[in-house]
Amino acid sequence: MDYNKLKYWIALRSTAGIGNIMFPALVDKFGTVEAIFSAAPSELKFVSGITKKAAAAIAGFKNWDKVKRDIEVIDKAEIHVITYQDDLYPAKLLNIYDRPPFLYVKGSLIKDDVNIAIVGSRLASTYGKYTTERISRELALKGVTVVSGLARGIDSAAHRGALSAQGRTIAVLGSGLDVIYPPENIKLFLDITRNGAVISEFPPGTPPLSVNFPTRNRIISGISYGVVVVEAGEKSGSLITARLALEQGREVFAVPGSIDSKGSRGTNKLIKQGAKLIENTDDILEEILPQLEKTKLKESVPNSISATKPSKQIENLSIIDKRIIAIIANGRIHVDDLITATGFSPGDVLGSLMTLELNGIVKQFPGKFFSLK
Repeated sequence: MDYNKLKYWIALRSTAGIGNIMFPALVDKFGTVEAIFSAAPSELKFVSGITKKAAAAIAGFKNWDKVKRDIEVIDKAEIHVITYQDDLYPAKLLNIYDRPPFLYVKGSLIKDDVNIAIVGSRLASTYGKYTTERISRELALKGVTVVSGLARGIDSAAHRGALSAQGRTIAVLGSGLDVIYPPENIKLFLDITRNGAVISEFPPGTPPLSVNFPTRNRIISGISYGVVVVEAGEKSGSLITARLALEQGREVFAVPGSIDSKGSRGTNKLIKQGAKLIENTDDILEEILPQLEKTKLKESVPNSISATKPSKQIENLSIIDKRIIAIIANGRIHVDDLITATGFSPGDVLGSLMTLELNGIVKQFPGKFFSLK
């Protein structure tokens, strides 16, 4: 977005009384953000829900110097601004009630990301971190993008698990993108920007205030198909994310823990309340598959491939799908060798493998070997 447009988005978001609900209401009324600042106070006051103070703040906005400085900081830090009108704005986030009008992004968002959030205690046990890394790694190998909050403990383990599989991961911060918290996660932050994205609705310079994290959590769940909770105490912030996920119509999963562990009381309680107990990634994928079939996966993927008429049944698959099938038809192959043989990126191959496996076309074996089913 060029400067002349971006300045109006940032100015409106920084105007007192203009929150996540009022912002799109104004855009719907006047057509563009620029037009809002050209409107007369008498026109602004007819927007449903706007206060006189907010209308006056828009009409009398003069803080353009600060807006200019903010944009200079954004440019210098190589931060992108993705608005809800852009194609790269997370599609599932559009469906939540109080979506942010735009996101600050470092790294890359991909329109077809299949996101699963993994959250849990900052004071994670060895079991919790190991389990999180394993689940995250296996999801990444199946082409799923792992979402978490860059916090200590489970969050960090979730990001590391995805990165260990050369998969994509997204971190959602409760601070500005130039305020990395916790500070020891600087390297992890940089690794994520190279293999996914770090995003925030908070402008640069925003400190990691405690009030920001519940707000941040609605984005973690909002951009995801489901939320996996690993190790959460009875008052854990992860339970807030789980509640938000339910309110947003997302799936909620929980990893069971010892009945004697304080860190498992929250997750065990979630299971008692109806969250799905998970033991492996298949427990997650079988729940989100119906959603994927409607939104992300190819509409024409068959349930199986006939040995007698393969060409007719695979003619509507993508180029990557067809290439993978042709290679796997020669015999069982390791995922690394498959990536090399196809010439496509690891993310594209892993995403295609997930599609083909979930639809019964290929079969995965221990050690990440694949063959036609």
